[in-house]
Parts: sequence; C-alpha cells; structure tokens
Amino acid sequence: MKQLSTNMQLIYSIAIAACFLPFVSPALALVTGILFAFLGWRHTGLHQQTGRVLQASIVLMGFGMNLTQAIEASKSGLLLTAGSVVLTIGFGLLLGKLLRVDSKISWLIASGTAICGGSAIAAIAPVIHAKNHQISFSLVVIFLLNALALLLFPLLGHYFNLSQETFGFWSAIAIHDTSSVVGAGAAYGPQALEIATAVKLTRALWIIPLSVAIALFSKNENRGKISIPWFIGLFVIAVVLAYLLPQWEPTFSHLNWLGKRGMVVALFLIGSNISLGEVKKAGSRSFILGILLWIFIASLSLLVLHKFSAI
Repeated sequence: MKQLSTNMQLIYSIAIAACFLPFVSPALALVTGILFAFLGWRHTGLHQQTGRVLQASIVLMGFGMNLTQAIEASKSGLLLTAGSVVLTIGFGLLLGKLLRVDSKISWLIASGTAICGGSAIAAIAPVIHAKNHQISFSLVVIFLLNALALLLFPLLGHYFNLSQETFGFWSAIAIHDTSSVVGAGAAYGPQALEIATAVKLTRALWIIPLSVAIALFSKNENRGKISIPWFIGLFVIAVVLAYLLPQWEPTFSHLNWLGKRGMVVALFLIGSNISLGEVKKAGSRSFILGILLWIFIASLSLLVLHKFSAI
C-alpha cells in the first residue's frame, strides 16, 4: 500500500511538472486528467487543493491584464452579462420543473450555468441548505459540460470565423467555470483571453446579489450563510497594481506566466477528480437540464453577439 502511494505521488509529480511545459495546453491537461480518473489514478490530497490552485492562478493572471481594456470589456458586456444571468436562471428553474428535477439541484445547476460554475454552486449551496449529494450531482453535471466546452468552443469559434473580441465575449457568457473560460480564451488568442477573463469575472460578481436575494426571500427561516469567493477581490487588486506600477512589468510578467501554468495544473486536477460513479448517480434528468440550459445560453448569446457585433 505504501509502495502504491509512493508510485501515485511520483506519477502525479511528473504530470504536474509536465503542465509547466509550453506545449502542454489547457485542453491536453484536462484530457490527461480525465484519463487518470478513468484509470483509477486518484490523489485525494492533491484534489483537495484544486480550488486553491485555481483561485491562486486566476489572481496571478491578473498581473498580466490591461486595466483599460478590462474596464472597456466589462462596460461593454455589462448589459449582456446581466441579461444572460437573469434569463439563464429563470429558464433553468422552469426546465427543472418540467423535467421534474430536484428543486435544489435545479437552483445549483442554473446558478452554475448562469454565473461561474463550481464557484457559484459552492456559494449558493449553503444559502439554500443543499445536501452533499445535491451539491455533488450539480458539480458533476457542470464540470463535465465545462470540460466539453474547453475543447469544443475554440473549434466552434474557428468554424464560425469569430473575431477574438466576439469569441472573448461569447466564451465568458456561455462557458461555466472561469478556468475553462480562461483556457478557451488562451487557446483562441491573446485579445480573446483578456476580454474573456474581464467579462467572466464581471459575471462572477453576480454571486453576491444572487446569494443575498436568495437568502432574503427564502421561505426557510434558518437561512444559510452567504459565501463570496475571495479571489475576485484579489484579482482586481492584482490588475490595479499592474496598472499603477508599470516599472515592475518584468516581475508581473513572470507572475502572469505562473498563473497561466497554474491554470493548466488546476485543469489537470479537475479532470483527474471526475468520478464515474458520481456521473452515474447524477441521473439523466440532471444532465438533460444542464445540457439544454447550456445550449440555450450558448446559442442565444452567440446570436446576440453576431447581431450587435460583440456589443
């Protein structure tokens, strides 16, 4: 058993080290992680750190953001972001009722699709008093669709001949987790990456009003606590520091690189932590809800962006 644990640590150490090589893309890291999961190669200790690695990577990537462009992208996408959040949650709850999906799972999947995947689910879950299996089901649905989006969206972007600007807005609106938005944007181009990250983090801020609204209007007297992801504020601080201290650009450039590579590591860990058993337990109706909701927001946002030329 000890030898097996040592071998697993060695395998994971090699895989994580490989994530820092320039030719290892976010998509390749995710697929490799999923392969590890299906082979049964799991490392519980490392998987528990996935959230921290992801959030720290996003903060470090803030040092490579252009504040002026980020503000412009956020302002341009504000109306589209607000509309998509409201429509997605509303349509998700309606679909959940029609498909007879557990109401709390519907809330979690709708929130994860509308705002920022796993982070939104983690923030909303204690507010609605979701049970562990409901949270787990919702995360499985969101993570699998999120993994598919990372691979599929750049291909669709090239197929539809989208500009980097349009793709940046589209991926930020239609992909669930920040990690895959960043990964897809990075795969499409530098401008797509900047716009996607800025708009996505603007979208992530909707966790705050949504959590407050659910807590205030909940019929349950024992309302849950409101959990707000700390990394959003630190990301903003990193962007501002990079703007105020241009003389530190070489240092910030290294930190940005570390953030991008850290994101690749996080995607590998996310993929390797997917459980086939949990996928089966999630049930077909939950997956149908997640898929239909994803298709709805992806199609609608692409039509709007095409009509108004990326706003």
